[in-house]
Amino acid sequence: MFSARTAWNRTPNLLALRRETLRARGVDVVDLTMSNPTEVGLAQPEREVQEALAAPGVAGYAPEPFGLVSAREAVAAELAARGAHLSAKQVLLTASTSEAYAFLLALLCDPGDNLLIPMPGYPLLSYLADAASVELRAYPLELEEGFGFDTETLEALADENTRGVVVVSPANPTGQVLAPEAQVALDALCASSDWALVVDEVFGHFLRGGRPPSTAAALEGEALTFTLEGLSKSVGLPQLKCAWTAVTGAAPLRDEALARLEILADSFLTAAEPTQRALPRLLALGPPWRRRVAVRVEDNRQTLLAARPAEAPWSVLPCEGGWSAVLRLPQSADETALALELLEAGVHVQPGHFYDFPRGRFLVLSLLEEPGRFATGVQRLARTLARVLRVPERSGW
Repeated sequence: MFSARTAWNRTPNLLALRRETLRARGVDVVDLTMSNPTEVGLAQPEREVQEALAAPGVAGYAPEPFGLVSAREAVAAELAARGAHLSAKQVLLTASTSEAYAFLLALLCDPGDNLLIPMPGYPLLSYLADAASVELRAYPLELEEGFGFDTETLEALADENTRGVVVVSPANPTGQVLAPEAQVALDALCASSDWALVVDEVFGHFLRGGRPPSTAAALEGEALTFTLEGLSKSVGLPQLKCAWTAVTGAAPLRDEALARLEILADSFLTAAEPTQRALPRLLALGPPWRRRVAVRVEDNRQTLLAARPAEAPWSVLPCEGGWSAVLRLPQSADETALALELLEAGVHVQPGHFYDFPRGRFLVLSLLEEPGRFATGVQRLARTLARVLRVPERSGW
């Protein structure tokens, strides 16, 4: 009765099972996998959100396939502040970036076609690709070399069924950022190969060191390019369900893509109209909120770095942006066993294989948690790593 493409393995992993057992027993576990800002003291002020949602016309309904013009104009202005030159006609609103990916899979790929995606990476795409009967081919990110991939690697992975390249910048969870020169090279490769370029910028505002955010939509290149972002990460409002895709590139391909996307979007009309009407005011809530998040993320990163003794066999990978930290472990370490040991010690992190690291042993943790709780979790983590990896304990742990 059911399709083979949705026959996913639904068996809970060992970490999930053990986490539920500890929760049922009332054991205090610091959750350093948390990526929802509304649950760690970083929610937007409720009054300001309510005022934005009280925009005139919220009780009406005037469906537009790409979203209300006023909302798309607000997004175009937001991107213009980062150097993009595009009109509201080149902006598509969806309920989420996940839905935008689903639209792009339908737009670009027939069953059996493939896209090139970064590895390590967030596992969401594999489910969306399965549902669309599209193959994903992973290209490795070199963790110590900026964005760390070369066009020769992409060409070697591709075949006649390759339809595009996906880039996540900052990468999730490793935080590499797509440099302008790398985007220029990608644009040339995609244009010459008749591929699309999909750039996921959901963490694009969160660059370390005070670097101003940029956008792939600013490059006036030749390749058909889709740049994705949304309220969830850029403004901290995942509950309001609105994301946007900027469509750029050479006019003939871009216009054909927009015409086809209009039919797809008109078939779903998923972005809630009250959110669309409020979008100009909601986007204005972004800058002060992002400053709060940036301070939180950097403070927690420094806490993590300070917890590592100089002689420790684990290290924190360099990172250019995003909300995560990645710990490199000795090659002999068992990621799952160590993550389970950490759970027993009262701190929840994710093993690297959840993100398909191509080689090495890693742990991944979120930097969003409230600073006091984060420090408690890091203390538990450092003590456990010292014991399991046999590091001499230092005073104060």
